[in-house]
Amino acid sequence: MAGSTAGGSEAHRRPWWARAGRAVWAYVRRAPGTYIWLAILLVTTQVIRHVDPATADRILHRRSTNLHHLQASPVRVLVTSALWIAGGGWPFYFLLYNLFHVPAERWLGTLRWISVAALAHVGATYLSEGVLGWAIRRRLAPPRAVYTLDYGVSYALAGVVAVLAYLIVPPWRYLYAAGVLVVYGLGVQQSRDYTSIGHFSAALIGFACYPLTRDRPGSFDPVASTRALWRRVRGRAVTGRS
Repeated sequence: MAGSTAGGSEAHRRPWWARAGRAVWAYVRRAPGTYIWLAILLVTTQVIRHVDPATADRILHRRSTNLHHLQASPVRVLVTSALWIAGGGWPFYFLLYNLFHVPAERWLGTLRWISVAALAHVGATYLSEGVLGWAIRRRLAPPRAVYTLDYGVSYALAGVVAVLAYLIVPPWRYLYAAGVLVVYGLGVQQSRDYTSIGHFSAALIGFACYPLTRDRPGSFDPVASTRALWRRVRGRAVTGRS
């Protein structure tokens, strides 16, 4: 008992920045894959930001999962296309990754989480580019569309967003799943392009990954969590007043 008391007092004596650093590290190491991915995206974002536009176009076109590259070097572009951000900026994706990828990796484990992300990324890429190829053959799109710029992490994100439905307890699970379908379905209805089809396809692939979730422990009840947070906030407020 004396040893544990001494250890606790030693922890309190640490400076605030040391305690904060330990807390951040404890948070990050529970989802290592997500933060490695974010670190790579930060580097590639800085690369694009610090080169001239012509060089940026060459870099991104070489990593594009367009029809030409999917025929010539599919593995290379499927991997490298997921290491660059297409719009939104790194801070925006940092937020999205913490909202969706982090809880998914912690719940599923790194291997199953990255499997869902990869299946959504690869499957949606081929489905969307297949639609584009069909449009080219039907002369609904120009032949040069085989070189269309297509890269980014949003298909993988859509798949992970969808698979998280199985973490949520009913009936909120069904409301969440319906919301995912509405959001990505509206994208198809409004844009009617191959990218929106890719996002919707990625979400469907995420839902189809249910077998990867069946034996995973844990659940999330948004109502119970909100009530617990409210009780904690009220308790701190009462303590502060007294």
